[in-house]
Amino acid sequence: MKNFGIALLCGILGYVILASLSYFLIGKLSSNGHDRGVEASMTSIFVYGPIGFILMFIAGYVWIKNYF
Repeated sequence: MKNFGIALLCGILGYVILASLSYFLIGKLSSNGHDRGVEASMTSIFVYGPIGFILMFIAGYVWIKNYF
């Protein structure tokens, strides 16, 4: 249960980091002029955030399982 909890915390951290980074990058690099903010927020929350969660959850679980 401890391993799962630490992996969950790593996943949440990965979600926040990747969603924030993608929001900034999409806001700066998008060619959409009408609703750039909406595009950046929706893509960050529903695409890149979950990808960051999954990747960091797996990495955190493997890391805690192998090294502790």
